[in-house]
Amino acid sequence: MAGAGVVSATGTEPETGAGTEEAVRYLPIAEHGMIGDLRTAALVGTDGRIDWFCAPRFDSPSVFGALLDAEKGGCWRMDPLCKVASRQQFYFPDTNILVTRMLTDEGMVEVQDFMPVLRGHDPDHRQRLVRRVSAVRGRMGMRTAIAPRTNYGRDPHRLELRPDRAQFITDQLVITVHSGVPLTACGDDGADAGAEFHLEEGDSVLFVLETSEPGAGCPGEELTREAAEQLFRATVAFWRDWLGRSSYTGRWRETVHRSALTLKLLTHEPTGALVAAPTCALPEELGGSRNWDYRYVWIRDAAFSLYALLRLGFTEEAGAFVGWLARCLRQGAERGTGPLRVMYSIDGHADLPEEELDHWEGYCGSSPVRIGNRAADQLQLDVYGELVDSIYLFNKYGDGISWDTWSDLVGVVDWLLEHWDTADESIWETRAGRQRHTYSRVMCWVAVERMVRMARQRGLPADLARWMSVRDAIYRQVMEQGWHEQLGSFVQRLGSDGEPPAEILDASLLVMPMVKFLSPQDERFHSTLKAIRAGLVADSLVFRYNAKVSADGLDGTEGTFSICSFWWVEALTRTGQVEEARLALEKMFTFANHVGQYAEQIGVTGEQLGNFPQAFTHLALISAAVNLDRAMG
Repeated sequence: MAGAGVVSATGTEPETGAGTEEAVRYLPIAEHGMIGDLRTAALVGTDGRIDWFCAPRFDSPSVFGALLDAEKGGCWRMDPLCKVASRQQFYFPDTNILVTRMLTDEGMVEVQDFMPVLRGHDPDHRQRLVRRVSAVRGRMGMRTAIAPRTNYGRDPHRLELRPDRAQFITDQLVITVHSGVPLTACGDDGADAGAEFHLEEGDSVLFVLETSEPGAGCPGEELTREAAEQLFRATVAFWRDWLGRSSYTGRWRETVHRSALTLKLLTHEPTGALVAAPTCALPEELGGSRNWDYRYVWIRDAAFSLYALLRLGFTEEAGAFVGWLARCLRQGAERGTGPLRVMYSIDGHADLPEEELDHWEGYCGSSPVRIGNRAADQLQLDVYGELVDSIYLFNKYGDGISWDTWSDLVGVVDWLLEHWDTADESIWETRAGRQRHTYSRVMCWVAVERMVRMARQRGLPADLARWMSVRDAIYRQVMEQGWHEQLGSFVQRLGSDGEPPAEILDASLLVMPMVKFLSPQDERFHSTLKAIRAGLVADSLVFRYNAKVSADGLDGTEGTFSICSFWWVEALTRTGQVEEARLALEKMFTFANHVGQYAEQIGVTGEQLGNFPQAFTHLALISAAVNLDRAMG
């Protein structure tokens, strides 16, 4: 398999510094930290390379994509010229400014990476990626190599060099790198730019990357050291001021706040959208084909994120998302899947055609590399429950919803009342055809039940008799057809026509008491918890279902789902098993990477798998920690 030489230990040098021998081709997924400017994000490896960056938005084509093809994807390297003994990477406290330190026999060098954010909702925001390289101790020789490969490596570029900058020009994009040292042409075809330079202790060199459209001219002048320091301090102030609004003061404050900062980085501030992850096609199994594009807004993920942010007191973000959601609702395009789509682009479009990039080998040889997402055309009825529940919470804890939003919701629920008893693909987006999923029925009940609550709380006009009749019918169906008597558990799919359901456990049913469908002390939920413990839990890590029992239409296997592991913590908490919940939570914290971030899944040896970092995981961490804190007193 491609990808030999993958490092495995966080914060350590795998073999040798890039200045003396060939560097590793692929870092582990966990060996990255994220920076961003609330428009897009970049991943910075512990070896100083930027190997994933899309601009100007999260879902734009890549500028650097070596994370998905080490040879053809492009990256920006920053390496000492001598062997590196060790590396450390951390965030500047209470910010999203990433610091990578490299220790050598000759001294220590520090690379500060950040994308400046000066103020919230800045109409004059200027997108820049800043790299400040400083000699902390000793005299350091450094080498940088800037090798963009735009449009997923499909567009060629020409290089134009000036004394203070390099420009990489394509038909669609111009990338300008201002440099504090002269850059020269390098690379096999001379189309990349690089430099070798030396720093005395206390010296620093600045690099600033900007993108622009062809013909727009140079996007700015080189930053002076003083101006760069001002940008740094202003960005520090922005992040600390934002985090200072958090109401969380519990036991796991640093961990929870890092998750909150990660969720904020995944927010597209101009629209209020919140993407599931900044990456695409990172595999759920090394060498496998379960490689999806997560750079979009899943209604489900964003709704749960809204809940997490509300729990921490971030009502402004919640209001912005509700505004984005209201715009999506007004589109009203059914296309056979109802008035609400599973996912949308950042600006609210639902047309996300899936494409395979055959010219890229994929992370560690894990192909195909997919962009776009065919799941956008699926029917997932559970999203209606997650949508309405999030708006219910905002209506309760935020500024409240408008009459127009209520009218749109009534139209949505009217459609749901006619279609709730329909087979769908549900939360896990399987590709084996539609089934009658228990989780979808539970969330359909949530949608109708929360609409009843809002109507009563606000005195809003509603057909309460009809709503309550359907709500009760859904509830009875789940209790009668979603329960497996012999297994003693609720299961993934409903039975029908007197036939019992299949013995398929599903971790999504851990949320039943969280959404108030069942009391956490209900005997049926306790029995379900016991069955899930026996069938899906491996030392606090939880599989979403057993793929060998439940055919999902996909090849290969996958790791445990981190969101399910945090749901497990919360289920234990709500059923009074507080000590076990605390131990499970602490164990989950050990699977975070060195800067407290999580990918979608955890593999059999503890490696992080899937797109990184994933919003769904971090919002579940926040919810689990907040509720366990409350239970512990």
